[in-house]
Amino acid sequence: MTSKLIAVLAAVAAIAFVPMSACAVDLDAPLHCDRSAHDFVSKLLDDKLIEPQPMHVEDNSINAFNPASGASLSAFGFHVFAIVGFEKDDPIFRPGDGKMLSRSAYGAVVLGSTEKVRAAVEGAHSPAIVHHVGPFITAIFCDRD
Repeated sequence: MTSKLIAVLAAVAAIAFVPMSACAVDLDAPLHCDRSAHDFVSKLLDDKLIEPQPMHVEDNSINAFNPASGASLSAFGFHVFAIVGFEKDDPIFRPGDGKMLSRSAYGAVVLGSTEKVRAAVEGAHSPAIVHHVGPFITAIFCDRD
C-alpha cells in the first residue's frame, strides 16, 4: 500500500478509535475468502454498513470504503475502520490509474498489531492474507486470483 493510503487510513483510525460495541457486525465468515469482492462489498452496501462511495482509490484499483455513520464492524475480534476491495468491470468499484492488483480482491483494515491479527485469523482457519499497514493497523485480505 502506498504511503498516501497509509496516511489516510491512519487519520481514519485516529477518528475511529472507539471501543467496539457488543452489537458489532462480525465479518469473520466472509473473511474466510469464499466469495467475490462484489458479493462482499454489495452486501455491506445493501445493509448500509459502509459508505456508498470509496474514500480512496489506490493506483492498483483497490477501493477503500468508510464504515457508515453508526456502523460497528469487527473482524476476528478487531475493530474494522475501513473496507477494501475491487472487482474488475464491476460498477461498485472505481478503477485506479495503474495496474490492477487482482480481478477480485477484498478485505478489512483493522486496529490491531499484525502479530495478534495473524494469530486470530490463523486460529479461525481463514486463508486470508494478513498484511502490516502501519503501527497497530493491519489489513485482512482475500485475493481470488
